[in-house]
Amino acid sequence: MELLFNSRGRLGVINFDGSHERYLSFDIPEQVSWGFGPQFADNRHVILVSYEEGKSWEGNVRTHLWLYDRIADRLLAEIATEDRPAPFMSCSAILPGEKRLLANPIIDGIQQVWSMNIDGSDSHQVTSAQDGFTYCVTHAPDFSRLAFHATMIPGQSGYRVFTADIDGGHRTEIAGHADHLYFGPAWSPDGSWLIYQDCHHQTDPGHDWADLCLGRPDGTEHHIITSSQSHWFGTSYGAPDSRGGGSNMSSWSPNGEFVTYTRSQPDSRTAWPYQSHRPDEDHFNRDYHPDRAQGGSQICLLSPFTGDITELTTSEDRVWDFRTSWSSDGKWIAFCRAPVGEPAGLWIMDANGGNAHMLTGGYDGKGADHPIWAE
Repeated sequence: MELLFNSRGRLGVINFDGSHERYLSFDIPEQVSWGFGPQFADNRHVILVSYEEGKSWEGNVRTHLWLYDRIADRLLAEIATEDRPAPFMSCSAILPGEKRLLANPIIDGIQQVWSMNIDGSDSHQVTSAQDGFTYCVTHAPDFSRLAFHATMIPGQSGYRVFTADIDGGHRTEIAGHADHLYFGPAWSPDGSWLIYQDCHHQTDPGHDWADLCLGRPDGTEHHIITSSQSHWFGTSYGAPDSRGGGSNMSSWSPNGEFVTYTRSQPDSRTAWPYQSHRPDEDHFNRDYHPDRAQGGSQICLLSPFTGDITELTTSEDRVWDFRTSWSSDGKWIAFCRAPVGEPAGLWIMDANGGNAHMLTGGYDGKGADHPIWAE
């Protein structure tokens, strides 16, 4: 088994035992960074996305989607090239039959969801600009429904979580309020539940913290299952030459009994406090103050049904654990660890927290993040 990860815009691959670490390199001009997308059922082929210069969330950058053979270690073709609806487009899922995909173009500044053939033809809109800026699209295990979050209607703040049919029909609001960012829904393995974040953005403009919520995909239940905004949500770590970030989601154990919970120590602060007094021009509106950092975070397992919590990593001052990824058999959990002022390292541990050890510090030791299992 291998782990795929990002490292300063590069694509990294490493065996789960720490051997055969390598970084993919392609002779494609003007591509400033790369990311991993969905994997095909053969566990061999993967969709990659490459980015040209620009700001992806504003849509002023062109992206490219590629089919990559990780066994042969080569790009096979650029995909979604014929009738793609916008210059910026990422891929969130490969649909059953593996002839079509769900893509996320940004059109006139609004990210939407479209379905299309892999070559970009026969595209159909799933969400529209009127639905709000939409992302974090996931599908039910049987592909019967989608879950995603979207900004509130124009003039209101906050994010809402929805489910919908694959074509966008029969939309159901799961959670929504102007004072809350409901974010990042993930389906339980049996498709009966969703886990998602709840950030109180009015008092936390940097989106650092959240609670975890449990909801039914038909909107009939919504439960807050943590308290005190204690889940580390908007990660910010590293030093100025190795800074990193990104939304930190909860994930279900393969048996559906637990979710991962990135629990922070009380009154924790990272080395990158949010600067609310100035415009956010780069999606990382922060200055580096390692002397102000305190606390940290640890990986826990939380039963969303009983509230029982099991600590997997220790709670160490000025050490931040986050970004969990389960192996499909449930035996191992990959995660990231970033002591204050240091790049994130890619770690692995047994599902009970034992045998935790670092696999890599990334390309030139500049950090490793966003692990994905390739099995």
